[in-house]
Amino acid sequence: MASLVNRMVRAAKLDVSLYEEVEADKSALGQAAVVVLISSIAAGIGAVSQLGVRGIVTTAILALLGWVVWAFLTYIIGTRLLPVPETKTDLPEMMRTIGFSTSPGVLNVFGFIPFLGGFIALAVAVWSFVAMVIAVRQALDYTSTWRAVGVCIIGFIVYIIISIVLAGLVGTHDMTPGAS
Repeated sequence: MASLVNRMVRAAKLDVSLYEEVEADKSALGQAAVVVLISSIAAGIGAVSQLGVRGIVTTAILALLGWVVWAFLTYIIGTRLLPVPETKTDLPEMMRTIGFSTSPGVLNVFGFIPFLGGFIALAVAVWSFVAMVIAVRQALDYTSTWRAVGVCIIGFIVYIIISIVLAGLVGTHDMTPGAS
């Protein structure tokens, strides 16, 4: 557990060597999933007044699913649309680095604090985006941070489109018992 916490702290500190380390460590996929889970549970706790206790579980499940989809999108975009000659990666490498880039999300546990919760969420979102760019840059062996930013922005747009389509298919009406 100390190794996981140490890695999460290093990931949150934007330590480039950590992202290289987890990219190469094939046994770190489980740890990356735990990081995503911890961050999502923290976000659920921080938003418990809006989401309820059931929302924590839903947030965790959606975060894990989102992590896999996001890793797949960035992998495809980075290796097919914006590769460089040095690009050599696979989906598990992308999943490991991106999983650890969610480490700053632990601070979302403080989202319940009146007036500060929104600022905390914004700061965590920006911090996580920067960590994600570093994770993508390292996993795709880019020398250009801007290319990694491009992968993340294109991926985000595609991710949002997929989310909107899925929300439309599933429906966004209130599904609580007794609701009409």
